[in-house]
Amino acid sequence: MRVMVVGASGAIGASLVPQLTRRGHEVIGTFRSPGKAERLRALDAQPVALDLLDASAVRKAVFEAQPDAIIHEATALANASMSRSLDKMFAGTNRLRTEGTDNLLAAAREAGVNRLVAQSFAPFRYIREGGAVKTEDDPLDPNPPKSARQTFAAMAHVDKAFLDAGGVVLRYGGFYGLPDSTTKAVSKRQYPILGAGTGITPFVHLDDAASATVLALEHDGPALYNIADDDPAAMNDWLPALASALGAKRPFRLPGGIANLVMGREMVKMSLECRGASNAKAKKELGWTLRYPSWRQGFPASYGEHAKPAT
Repeated sequence: MRVMVVGASGAIGASLVPQLTRRGHEVIGTFRSPGKAERLRALDAQPVALDLLDASAVRKAVFEAQPDAIIHEATALANASMSRSLDKMFAGTNRLRTEGTDNLLAAAREAGVNRLVAQSFAPFRYIREGGAVKTEDDPLDPNPPKSARQTFAAMAHVDKAFLDAGGVVLRYGGFYGLPDSTTKAVSKRQYPILGAGTGITPFVHLDDAASATVLALEHDGPALYNIADDDPAAMNDWLPALASALGAKRPFRLPGGIANLVMGREMVKMSLECRGASNAKAKKELGWTLRYPSWRQGFPASYGEHAKPAT
């Protein structure tokens, strides 16, 4: 197929584009930042500069590309800094997930493109009650923190818009595999364990996220999948392991009362109560197998060679 990957120069693009081409697909990759065109050409993709918030530009790009399928991976996190407010941190991405999604789906409808895949998100979103690991049938958290409501609403918008359009929505776990703001903070010992560290996070290596995306492209929608590894884990467990893989000092613990002052009571409560995400449906229906079934193997494989001795 001719596949248009929107946001192909983002974190997942370096894994996704080569996997698509190896599968025999022709890739048109969009980008925004200067200098990304050559990177996409090196991956055998046809680069197209695109502002997803410009409806006329989106329509023009889709009609000129004439894709058989569109994969929406656009985010605006390259220069985002850690913040106690998810809405502040994800402000640019939230616009891409609302206005950008609407522009893209309108152009797809007009161009007759009905094979659609979208990036969504699993961590923190499922209801914070009952079992520790949630399936796609479980409800989402009805009461996110005030400072995260726009972010949760933007992710819900992507989910509904693509499912209504007959697409496939992938709720990825937390990406890892490349240096990012999290690894930078952990390396500098600026990412503490909050309180008891009981909140559970689902992870997925970028290579595994990409392989699931390629399989989803060939699967009929509407469909919704959690794309995470087999081992959702508490912060108490995964954060020290990540620090070890990076060669950093063990993270310090921020007691609950102080964490509330630093992060806000609602954000801390969500972080302590969040649930994991089951990948059973994706493995069964997509035939997905993981290179890294657990972050326990994936963290050292991804970061071990770059680790610096702790000082």
